Amino acid sequence: MSVRITELFGFSTADSSEAAVAHREQTRCPFLRDRCTKTLSDGIVSGVCTVKQVNSGPIVCCPVRLYAADYQILLDIALEVFGEGVRLVTGSQTPGMLHDGKNVAVFGKRWGRELHLPQRGGTGSYFVDWILALLSPDGALQEFVAVEVQAIDTTGNYRAERLAHMSGAPFTGYSKAGVNWENVSKRILPQLIYKGHVLRRERLCKKGLFFVCPTPVYEKISGRLGGNLLEYTPQPGALTFRHYDLGPERGQGLQRDIVFGGQLTTTVDQVATAFTSPTNLPDAGVYQKAIEEELGL
Repeated sequence: MSVRITELFGFSTADSSEAAVAHREQTRCPFLRDRCTKTLSDGIVSGVCTVKQVNSGPIVCCPVRLYAADYQILLDIALEVFGEGVRLVTGSQTPGMLHDGKNVAVFGKRWGRELHLPQRGGTGSYFVDWILALLSPDGALQEFVAVEVQAIDTTGNYRAERLAHMSGAPFTGYSKAGVNWENVSKRILPQLIYKGHVLRRERLCKKGLFFVCPTPVYEKISGRLGGNLLEYTPQPGALTFRHYDLGPERGQGLQRDIVFGGQLTTTVDQVATAFTSPTNLPDAGVYQKAIEEELGL
């Protein structure tokens, strides 16, 4: 199904304010406060944050869009996992700093230091997007939680629409791009199951893996898994789906907020079982019917 771009370089495509125009001209991302890192196949900076299908709300297609309000989603998780009063600090800040049991060292892109983890069989990686590590009052590692952040991928081509918005020209209808919902089954869920099992073996990963995504992505995942996962409290081997929506429009020159939509904590085993179980099957005989229709029978 075709899509329409709804946000470009952090602002609504209908936003003609000085701030919106400047971000487009400079190809800057307001959430990174730097140049947009998302590119098209030929290296052109994309700038597309969210898209929408016919009769749907906006769907975040760039994970950086979820980092609004100075990575609020990471602080939200730290507060839930480690308790009130904790603060986020970069991994590179921790040597020599004063500790009071409230420092949470963040390891991830643009936070000073990323973890270098071994490859899987020489080819794969155990890498997760973020590690939030709670430090004890004496600066030792007390426990940590892992966080994956995923938007939805798009397929096809929205170049003509993007070019129209960049030049201030009108664009009607929908582009030739689409939303890659198949990635939920082909890539997202298998990776979560694998990484969840890896983290389960970590003694200090006491609350498991958190997966942050837009609400429409969570709804697709829930549907793919049958929608009846058992709920658990955060624990080793847990997998917490945490989803966010875009808030209401805020007017010219302002970005929409990221609003917490809800969460479900289950286990890696529950997800793996649901993923491989024969749920949501089509009616029996669909292959026969399709063949006979093509044969004119």
